[in-house]
Amino acid sequence: MRLRIRHTTQYRFDSPETYGLQQVRKTPKPGAAQSVLSWSTRIEGGVKELSYEDHHRNTVELISFEKGTETLLVTSEGEVELSETHGVVGPHPGPAPLWLYRRVTPRTKPGPAIRALVREVTGDTPLERLHMLMKLIGERVDYQLGATDSASEAERVLTEGKGVCQDHAHVYIACAREMGLPARYVSGYLLMDDRVEQEAMHAWAETHVDGLGWVGFDVSNCISPDTRYVRVATGLDYADAAPVTGTRTGQAGEAMNVAIEVAQQ
Repeated sequence: MRLRIRHTTQYRFDSPETYGLQQVRKTPKPGAAQSVLSWSTRIEGGVKELSYEDHHRNTVELISFEKGTETLLVTSEGEVELSETHGVVGPHPGPAPLWLYRRVTPRTKPGPAIRALVREVTGDTPLERLHMLMKLIGERVDYQLGATDSASEAERVLTEGKGVCQDHAHVYIACAREMGLPARYVSGYLLMDDRVEQEAMHAWAETHVDGLGWVGFDVSNCISPDTRYVRVATGLDYADAAPVTGTRTGQAGEAMNVAIEVAQQ
């Protein structure tokens, strides 16, 4: 399947800014099942300083904006071709060591609720247990917009029973690591059945399984990713894979608008 993607992020500042620096992670990852046919980033109101690959193999674009900036517009777009692997990404290529993905982060720290859920997981093989884990989390955490934010912790999300796709991913990662397995967060694009325009990127989890390598699990849709999913960035949690992070100087307030279009070619 070939998908056409356009992702625009616009910042409007209440008054001219002094200086700012943004890290942008919107570029799809090339791989055996995902070919990036074209991709470009256009910037208005700022300058692309450089592009580099971090230790999670994410493409990061560094964008600066200078004194007097009132509006910053970052538009990334291109085409990606995908083939079906039933969620199997494959071997871990590095450079980050596999053991790193067992590390607990503040967002994925297990507590009583996480540990209790893990004890309910059954199955004859690791893959069966991971699919059951996905189903259990989907039953316990309702998809609800506005119930959490990007800093919400997996334990609290599971206890309160509501969240969005990034919360589902964090709960899954916390449980998988509690089971002794490497797990990581994935941000990306998803072709929706009912619309082209979207307001945010999607998120899911991947767990490393002996003999298969990395395997994806999308709790929000209770499936392993197929050819509708475009992998963009991975990391220990949302902080490593966020579409945009950065800093700026000045006291002005800001308004951010995100527009994403994902369509089949």
